[in-house]
Amino acid sequence: MLGTRLAAVSDTTVTLELEPSEDLLQQYGFVHGGVLAYLADNALTYAGALGLGPSVLTSGMSLDYVAPARAEGVLRAVGTLVTSGRTKATVRCDITQGDRLIATALGTILATRRED
Repeated sequence: MLGTRLAAVSDTTVTLELEPSEDLLQQYGFVHGGVLAYLADNALTYAGALGLGPSVLTSGMSLDYVAPARAEGVLRAVGTLVTSGRTKATVRCDITQGDRLIATALGTILATRRED
C-alpha cells in the first residue's frame, strides 16, 4: 500500500522503504504525518510478528515527529523487536530520510487467535 516495500528482515528487525509521491504531501510540501504513522505502524507490526508469529495486531502506539519529511528521498522505517512474550511484544521504530531522524515510535503488539 502507498508503494511501501519490504527492504530487509533479520531476527529482530524489519526495514520498510517508501519513496514519497506528490499525493502523499500535505499543503506545505512535506510528507503528511498520517503517512509517517502508517509507515511506523506497519514496521512495528512486522517487528512484533518476528516474536509472536504472523497473526498480530497493534494494541497501542506512540509516535513522536522529530523533523519534517521532505518530498525527495526514500523514507526508511526500521522496526525493532525490543521484547516478546507469549502474547505481547514491545517494539520500536525509527523513521529516517537519509541520515536525518524523522520520527520515532514505540508500540505494543498483540498476538491474535485465528478462528477458521
